Amino acid sequence: MKNANGYEVIELFEQFSPKAYAMEGDKVGLQIGRLNKPISKVLVALDVLEEVVDEAIAANAELIIAHHPIIFRPLQKITTEQTSGRIIEKLIKHDIAVYAAHTNLDVAKGGVNDLLADALGLTNTEVLVPTYEVKLKKLAVYVPEENAEALKQALGNAGAGAIGNYSHCTFSTNGTGQFLPGENTNPHIGTHGKLESVNETRVETIFPAHLEKKILSALFKNHPYEEVAYDIYPLDNRGETLGLGRIGYIDEMSLEEFAMHVKQALGVTGVRVVGNLKDRIKKVAVLGGDGNKYFRSAKFKGADVYVTGDMYYHVAHDAMMEGLNIIDPGHHIEMIMKQGVVNVLTKMCQDKGLNVSFIASKPNTDPFQFM
Repeated sequence: MKNANGYEVIELFEQFSPKAYAMEGDKVGLQIGRLNKPISKVLVALDVLEEVVDEAIAANAELIIAHHPIIFRPLQKITTEQTSGRIIEKLIKHDIAVYAAHTNLDVAKGGVNDLLADALGLTNTEVLVPTYEVKLKKLAVYVPEENAEALKQALGNAGAGAIGNYSHCTFSTNGTGQFLPGENTNPHIGTHGKLESVNETRVETIFPAHLEKKILSALFKNHPYEEVAYDIYPLDNRGETLGLGRIGYIDEMSLEEFAMHVKQALGVTGVRVVGNLKDRIKKVAVLGGDGNKYFRSAKFKGADVYVTGDMYYHVAHDAMMEGLNIIDPGHHIEMIMKQGVVNVLTKMCQDKGLNVSFIASKPNTDPFQFM
């Protein structure tokens, strides 16, 4: 295992949750501190409150990855007599960087909304509100025939060749490659000054544009040639559609039974319910955070119930009049992202051989209590 810096950790995180997934105007990315420093411990948090910063200090964490941005609106002033100023002061004094992943983590596969859907036991899920279409590129590379299969496997392991539920998709053709090694070369095949012909395989595969650096790294690491001949093409093909929220199915039950299931599955002490408790529930939409403006998407896609937080009084009336049941377990259910991100980044760093540990923040940052 090797030591890592902040750029390496965030590069891995952004392969999982690219900033490009974020909604327009969202405040994502590095917000406080620096990444050009060694990172051995990362605290993953929902909110960056003072008790969370104190937790990071006690744990000797050099970086906090948070879902909710610590700076969302422009700051008018920073005074250390106020809690907000004191938080920033502590972070800077202890050289703790803060990186925010907000709506991009909502949208990402395996992010907030997938974690919520999994916790609720939804099956056959799809995106509730499409917001982003993945850009695709194609890689074509020439490799000696005997090395082709190993290279295809390495590219697939890096994320190339994913089409729907299929992975490691490639197309290969065989031909003859020709080259003349110069004086200052160290050819894998051939000798200096002699024109060489080699039986080669042209391997073609597609990949998401945001994974290009990772794909090229796998290419250069697993190709035997000193100089790799390859081409990358932008594609007009439609990539995977991503977005906010998920919609799927559960075993049929009453709204009352499902509300109790939501409480247990998401670890909350109470929920607000809109609708007839005897209504039968089978198709469920879920959207973490404040989902007020998307309730009609849930209704349009045939949801029997919409699970989301921060429902407004009049929006609840509108949903009720349109025949959509609602369960509001609060905004804080997004805390599910803490352990989810820890699990993803721990595996990514292990696979990369980086000596970084990740811990899920423990303080309860929910401002509400049910009495």
